[in-house]
Amino acid sequence: MYKHSVEERFIRYAKIDTTADPNSTTFPSSLIQKDLGKKLVEELNELGASEVEMDEWGYVFATIPSNSGEDLPTICFCAHMDTAPDCSGTNVKPIVHRNYDGNPITLPDDTTQVITTEQHPYLKEKIGDDLITASGLTLLGADDKAGIAIIMDLAQYLLEHPEVKRPKIRILFTPDEEVGRGVDHLDMQKLNADFGYTLDGGTLGSLEDESFSADAVTVIIEGKSAHPGYAKGKMVNALKVAAEFVSKLPKDSWSPETTEGREGFVHPISFTGGMEEAQVKFIIRDHQTSKLTEYEDRLKNILHDTLQGYPALKTQFIVTEQYRNMKEILNDYPFVTEYALNAMKKAGIDPKPEIIRGGTDGSRLSFMGMPCPNIFTGEMAIHSRHEYVSVQDMEKAVKTLIELVQIWAKHQ
Repeated sequence: MYKHSVEERFIRYAKIDTTADPNSTTFPSSLIQKDLGKKLVEELNELGASEVEMDEWGYVFATIPSNSGEDLPTICFCAHMDTAPDCSGTNVKPIVHRNYDGNPITLPDDTTQVITTEQHPYLKEKIGDDLITASGLTLLGADDKAGIAIIMDLAQYLLEHPEVKRPKIRILFTPDEEVGRGVDHLDMQKLNADFGYTLDGGTLGSLEDESFSADAVTVIIEGKSAHPGYAKGKMVNALKVAAEFVSKLPKDSWSPETTEGREGFVHPISFTGGMEEAQVKFIIRDHQTSKLTEYEDRLKNILHDTLQGYPALKTQFIVTEQYRNMKEILNDYPFVTEYALNAMKKAGIDPKPEIIRGGTDGSRLSFMGMPCPNIFTGEMAIHSRHEYVSVQDMEKAVKTLIELVQIWAKHQ
């Protein structure tokens, strides 16, 4: 009987700090991400994978050759190495809670951090599972080191079981997904895969093939400076104008805290500057790409309305595309999603198709020529000190991938 390695692997990877830095101009944004990359290269070589390398940008590649003919599509499994900067990822201390009984979990290094079923209802489904948490001072890093551990366990299984039919498999581990740059420098020719799956989803059985479309907007307001002691009738404080602008956003709609499902939003994420110049940065999200322009036009109108009282001020409204809804591509390749759903059923898992109120590397990869939905890992309460993952969920993800490669081996 095969002994899964996901628990041991995950704990090993979680201890390596890979926090991304949103303010960095390097790639990867934090060089510590390459520490995990080097470890993964070492382990992939030990497993017997081929074409193993980490390139200058920190992308890790490996191949598991086909044993079912060379005319089959090449399939990629992808996960990201970085963790979110929202919460510390330094000195992570993973703790395994065996046979979880449903009671609150008090984290030992900060006993004010208590994980309960009231806060995290999914825990009610995990009674009897072995849960991994951090110690209370950091996030855990299941997002997305659970995905990495799952892919590595799959590699081990396939290389130890050559009788399991499979197409050529490419493994990809990326940096900087959490700061939206995960595939900025990815060489798609080097990757050389036809279809892919990210392992970066949450609850058991979830499969996401529809994401937000996303833009970023930067609004720059130029004020008028003057000595504050002699500023009457002269000074226009850019910070005050920017604050007035933000205050005109709707209070009961059009925001992350007031929307759900397929509802989009406009979300101010930073407010910086001084008297002479202020910047407000927004993220714009909706599942319908066409609505992004609609939202941006509405935001421009709010800015224009604000500036009616300041007719001489100059502003800039800068829109940057971030990613697009993967469904726009996957609609043309429905079998990619269907194969994953069928693999879950074969693994004894009830599939739960879901939409993502966000995006993954798969959103951009789909538009770069590799249709790429997102498969569950068990990672929950991500980007927080309450983050946890079920060992059994990770093992069931591995079983799903084992079934999935066999389905692709029969692809016509």
